[in-house]
Amino acid sequence: MNEAARRVAAMSQQPMEPQYREAPSNIEAEQALLGAILVNNDAFYRVSDFLKPVHLHEPLHRKIYEVAGDIIRMGKTAHPVTVKTFLAPDQKVGDMTISQYLAQLAANAVTIINAEDYGRAIYDLALRRSLITIGEDMVNIAFDAPLDMPPQGQIEDAERRLFELAETGRYDGGFQAFNDAVALAIDMAGQAFERDGHLSGISTGIHSLDGKMGGLQRSDLIVLAGRPGMGKTSLATNIAYNIAASYEPEIQADGSYKAKNGGVVGFYSLEMSSEQLATRIISEQTEVSSSKIRRGEITEHDFEKLVACAQMMQKVPLYIDQTGGISIAQLSARARRLKRQRGLDCLVVDYIQLMTGAGKSGENRVQEITQITTGLKALGKELNVPIIALSQLSRAVESREDKRPQLSDLRESGSIEQDADVVLFVFREEYYVKNMEPRDEFDPKYEEWKQTFEKVKGTADVIIAKQRHGPTGTVKLAFQSEFTRFTDLADPSFTQYEEH
Repeated sequence: MNEAARRVAAMSQQPMEPQYREAPSNIEAEQALLGAILVNNDAFYRVSDFLKPVHLHEPLHRKIYEVAGDIIRMGKTAHPVTVKTFLAPDQKVGDMTISQYLAQLAANAVTIINAEDYGRAIYDLALRRSLITIGEDMVNIAFDAPLDMPPQGQIEDAERRLFELAETGRYDGGFQAFNDAVALAIDMAGQAFERDGHLSGISTGIHSLDGKMGGLQRSDLIVLAGRPGMGKTSLATNIAYNIAASYEPEIQADGSYKAKNGGVVGFYSLEMSSEQLATRIISEQTEVSSSKIRRGEITEHDFEKLVACAQMMQKVPLYIDQTGGISIAQLSARARRLKRQRGLDCLVVDYIQLMTGAGKSGENRVQEITQITTGLKALGKELNVPIIALSQLSRAVESREDKRPQLSDLRESGSIEQDADVVLFVFREEYYVKNMEPRDEFDPKYEEWKQTFEKVKGTADVIIAKQRHGPTGTVKLAFQSEFTRFTDLADPSFTQYEEH
């Protein structure tokens, strides 16, 4: 007998294992929980914060749980008589009618004390079923190997689905009940009332800007654009550090932490190295010129300030990724990982045009930018964090007499303007006026130039060109170029902002 025949004979002697495996569930636990709720409605509040109807395996049990929950939330009593009204009367459970089944659930109810344990068991089994579905999809797609999904794309998709499952207990998306959306809106209003400054979003640390925008709103894509030399990276760095420095965590019921004020910030620096970015922040905080730091032209007192600042900054939750030419898929994967490991409340990307899309190299650049902005908008929603994305402006600005930027000046502007919830332009008239300085100080125009320069020196305009949640207009800020720092204007004669 050859080797193959021996193997066949050996296999035929082994007992056959069943080929079909049922998804994990516990119908008895579901019945026990529903019975407890029908007997004592307080049991519902022990599980309602984490257990949703979709987590129950039996469709009828889902419906009973959903109906009972709706009745209880309306301030009424859910018991077999009131619940059966909202269920199909002709539906059978074995030999029992719906009324008989509900009565039996109540008759066999466990005590309310056990309700949370049963709820947790049901929830854990639902997560296991979701994991099995994700795993089966991964295996099937890997076997089929569709041309439009390379292995890297499949890894990113699986990571996204696992992240959603870990964050929310479900990954299927779908419709959300309007009353859930209303509850979230009321929660946001309550958090705004309790937060410093009474802002609905995360404070930028610049009060005049917060007054116009209400802070940075979660899931928003905020595009910050400007010509080179305007200070868009400086403003983004200032805001990122302000948010991280004011981070104040608050422990939640499940043991996790949530930002009460400020937040954990992820900064993708595609243009500058992490050391250059850190130098800017240190210069801003210590008021020691960054050019002096780089050249080593600092006094002993300055050095002591730098050391003290560095020690303080070690506790600040600001994380920098300096990978150049990062793709939107890589950026998303790293952001998910940061949120899982450290938490995440705000993302900064410096800047859009240095990123790559998911397409092939040489693809139409406008299409690639569309992929990037659409991906950033989707990522903001998925992670529920504001994303500040910096963008270049076209050279058309320089050819105009009025150098103030417009939405049409955004490079590859169609998708950027469309996907952004807020578009901010940084404009420093000082930059242009300085370049117009007459060479001869005895020139009759010199005095006129000097007056103009003194008027605009040390100021900057942040133009809110688009905002879904509020008005557009211009916010006047102070800018200290030697420290690359934007602050509120100290001079009260300046208006905080002009309404448009």
